[in-house]
Amino acid sequence: MTDSIPSSNMIDSSNPLFLHPSDHPGMLLVSKPFDGLGFGAWKRAMAISLSAKNKLVFVNGEFASPTDSSQVPLWNRFNDMVISWILNTLSPEISGSVLYVASARQLWLELND
Repeated sequence: MTDSIPSSNMIDSSNPLFLHPSDHPGMLLVSKPFDGLGFGAWKRAMAISLSAKNKLVFVNGEFASPTDSSQVPLWNRFNDMVISWILNTLSPEISGSVLYVASARQLWLELND
């Protein structure tokens, strides 16, 4: 994707930086938390949910942090939202072990390992 991120008041719903008014950090995107069992099914459910919200690009590496420093805070906001959605779907033990990962992409890779 491009390094250019539009300002938040110009973002349309097809942009990965769009948040629906009902989106919030406490959302549960999948019904069963990942507790160490059934990783493949959990990963698929998360990928479907993130794709439906147009946020899968944050975890698959297609939408990396911009190089333009003025755009970094906006990107960070959405990256943090995706991180919170993923953390909400993990058991407390697993969540605690990946809590300090800096990006949704890194979190996704850690969980895959």
